[in-house]
Amino acid sequence: MSHEATNWAIKQRGLKPTTKIVLWHLCDRFNPDYGCFPSQDRLAHDCEISRSTLNDHLGQLEAVGLLRRVPRLDPLTKRQLPTRYILGFEPGFAPVAVVPCPEIGHGDDRGAEIPDMAGGSPLDGTADALPCPDFGHGEDAGAVSDFPAEPCPENAESRVRISDTNPVREPLSKPVKEEEGAQAREAISDEVFGDLLNALGLDPAALPGWWQGWPPRLHVQRWRDELDLTEAEIIAAAEASRQEHPEPPDGPKALDRAMQRAAQRKVEDAGRKRRKPKAAPAPAAKPITDLPAFYADLVNSDRYLPVSAISNTMRDAMLARGLVTPERLRERGVR
Repeated sequence: MSHEATNWAIKQRGLKPTTKIVLWHLCDRFNPDYGCFPSQDRLAHDCEISRSTLNDHLGQLEAVGLLRRVPRLDPLTKRQLPTRYILGFEPGFAPVAVVPCPEIGHGDDRGAEIPDMAGGSPLDGTADALPCPDFGHGEDAGAVSDFPAEPCPENAESRVRISDTNPVREPLSKPVKEEEGAQAREAISDEVFGDLLNALGLDPAALPGWWQGWPPRLHVQRWRDELDLTEAEIIAAAEASRQEHPEPPDGPKALDRAMQRAAQRKVEDAGRKRRKPKAAPAPAAKPITDLPAFYADLVNSDRYLPVSAISNTMRDAMLARGLVTPERLRERGVR
């Protein structure tokens, strides 16, 4: 990784967001001593795009003169090696001039010379021409396979352009937005990002390298989109983390667990609000332990009293305890 290279990528203007992401990851893989030659699988994985889309954006970067792709072959086995990417800030960089092809204006320049790198050209003299990046036209004098010398999209045996790592295109269940435009519209604003830096105790005028550029903003955007946290909840979680840890975090990844805990608490709070409070249980009826007193209360009241409700034994028990009078019993019809 080279900070000088990634800073150069961030300063480039006029590129689509995804194109700039590809350029940044290329510079992130740049080694000042050995150069830049990540495999397409690695680069597509880093950028989270398909190989076909990756090649489209690499072609755009090459067309505007920010890089040049140099194919490489193993001198012993003649197998293809990862492409060498010469970036615009490297010494001796010169964009490739091409003669237009019939379809869209790309093609090979049989008179173009590839500047020598330290120790010779990576192709060892095997490539005299570069194929068209969009349609694949152009002569490959150093081809090691049995495919035709001038591959074309209409030729079923062409290997110059692979449509994707998975050629089967599944139908989309919903229409999707164009990824660069959607990302630009939904990006974290400068105001919110500044509030986050203040909550973490970081000085916007002297930010560490891992808080600079678009990668930390994209990471904060994932907290919002994937964890379903609002921008205010993100800042509140950052303030809580700052109280627990006096030192500012080393990049946004250090806050992932704090944000995940905040999202979990949010889900649990929402679940508690949805639950209905349990109704208080009805008080249990007290058992009648003193039957003479119970029936005496009934006799002395004006409530309805069936004549057959009080037996002779109960009548004598109430009279013996003085709970009722004989006159009241006769008034109520108890003999």
